[in-house]
Amino acid sequence: MRRERFARGGSGPEFHVAQLWESAALWEADAADAQEAGEDCAAALAALTTVLSLRWGEPAVLDLAGRLERVAMGLPVGPPLDLLCGVVPRLHTWRAGDRWLGIGAGQGGPELPYQVVVAIGAGAVPGG
Repeated sequence: MRRERFARGGSGPEFHVAQLWESAALWEADAADAQEAGEDCAAALAALTTVLSLRWGEPAVLDLAGRLERVAMGLPVGPPLDLLCGVVPRLHTWRAGDRWLGIGAGQGGPELPYQVVVAIGAGAVPGG
C-alpha cells in the first residue's frame, strides 16, 4: 500500500489517520467565537478519551512537540506522526490487541479550524 493524503486524513502502510470533528474556520472569528471553538474541541477530546479509557484503560500521552520541531527544520519524522504533529500537540494512545489507537485535538494555526483526529496503526505506537 502506498501512502495517500486526503482532505480529512491520510493512510499508509499499516496506519490510517482521520478527522473526527472540525470547528468552523476562524479567519474572521471574534475572540469569543474562537475561544468557544477551542472549548468545544477540548470537550470533544475529553469525552472521547473518557469513553476509550473505559474500554482500554488510561492512555499513554505522546508529546509531539519534538516531531513538529523536526518537521520545521526539514528533518524526517515517520508516519503517521508527521501528519499529526502539525495539528495536535499531544496524542493520547492505547493498545488494542496488535494495534494502537491514538486521538488528539488542536489546530494547525491560529486562524485554522480546531480538529479532533484519530490514528490507528499496526504494531507498537510510533515513537511511544
